[in-house]
Amino acid sequence: MRYSAFSLAKHALSGHENWAPAWRNPEPKSSYDVIIIGGGGHGLATAYYLAAKHGITNVAVLERGWIGGGNTGRNTTIIRSNYFFRESADIYELSLQLYETLSEELNFNIMFSQRGLLTLGHNRHDEELLQRWTNALHVNGVDGEFMDAKQVRDLVPILGADDRVRYPVRCGMFQRRAGVARHDAVAWGYARAADALGVDIIQNCEVKAFTKSGNRAVGVETSRGTITAGRIALCVAGHSSVMAQLAGFDLPVTSYALQAFVSEPIKPVLDVVVLSPMTGAYVSQSDKGELVVGAGLDLYPSYGQRGNAPITEATVAGLLDMFPSFSRLRMLRQWAGIVDVVHDSSPILGRTPVDGLYINCGWGTGGFKAIPGGGLTMAETIANERPHKVIEPFGLERFTSGRFVNEAAAAGIAH
Repeated sequence: MRYSAFSLAKHALSGHENWAPAWRNPEPKSSYDVIIIGGGGHGLATAYYLAAKHGITNVAVLERGWIGGGNTGRNTTIIRSNYFFRESADIYELSLQLYETLSEELNFNIMFSQRGLLTLGHNRHDEELLQRWTNALHVNGVDGEFMDAKQVRDLVPILGADDRVRYPVRCGMFQRRAGVARHDAVAWGYARAADALGVDIIQNCEVKAFTKSGNRAVGVETSRGTITAGRIALCVAGHSSVMAQLAGFDLPVTSYALQAFVSEPIKPVLDVVVLSPMTGAYVSQSDKGELVVGAGLDLYPSYGQRGNAPITEATVAGLLDMFPSFSRLRMLRQWAGIVDVVHDSSPILGRTPVDGLYINCGWGTGGFKAIPGGGLTMAETIANERPHKVIEPFGLERFTSGRFVNEAAAAGIAH
């Protein structure tokens, strides 16, 4: 133990100059079997599963900034699978199951804490909805429990107990297997594991154009030169519509800012995630003691990462409706991610109108929870050049056939 402490102090005092990098920093090659545009969770997971499950290691992940610097590092880290429809249940439950063993698979602690997620109901309409929702979960093979007001208060005693408040608690729905993970650790774990299998992770590499042969994408023009590839995947979240236009097609996607906040740290008081669709806020407590508070979308399209004061005010008001005892806490910092919202609140996964070009986008406010499932299914889709059965319902063709998967209700408020 003394040696470990001495070693840690030595490296800290040296500015970490002797620390081995977590992954390589290679120069881009002129050609790859697969290029993945976007170095967030979904892009890194896709690269890892291509190498680990399909033996495709000649892969490049191209990231305009730094690994995990986009939405993967700008979210509230919630993981759940309590969705209405079978199609959504299949992809989100697959992802939750992968999260449950991900630390072991990647040999990297992602700090996954299955503390459970409680969705509050405040009136008889909420009660009916939560009962139907719970029934839908059971039909889909997903865990969920309907709770009355007493069960809710027994689970979370610090909820506001006065029934004269604006939104008194009437009932709730609880998914015990839901929880939170460390967002940076998810990105780092996938990056380390993919790099160890031979994947090139290339940061500070902006894609500026696509190279085509007829209707097939055969490469990209980047800030670090031209790179060719047999197959290309877009995993760029809020910038998906911009990249699609570069490739020559449009997406039914609108980008919005999604805000979140962190309070000063306090002693442990909240050991579940609590969400209230009525108040427009949700909250969990981090391992450091900070309250991580989420909000709804800004009400106008934006590529900003700032958010705005009205959303801040409304979210804090919603938080205090649930937890009046938090009124004296100070907020330490605020941020926003850029989310890609689709009309039916479900993702777009699979092939595009451009041959050889695949897309993973449209997760809206739920992309973090879907990282393992999205990466696994996209890797199989790219490797076999046909959609994985779990993501077949989420192809672009549903916008011409009308076979939507409308998850607006189960998506709840943004997270």
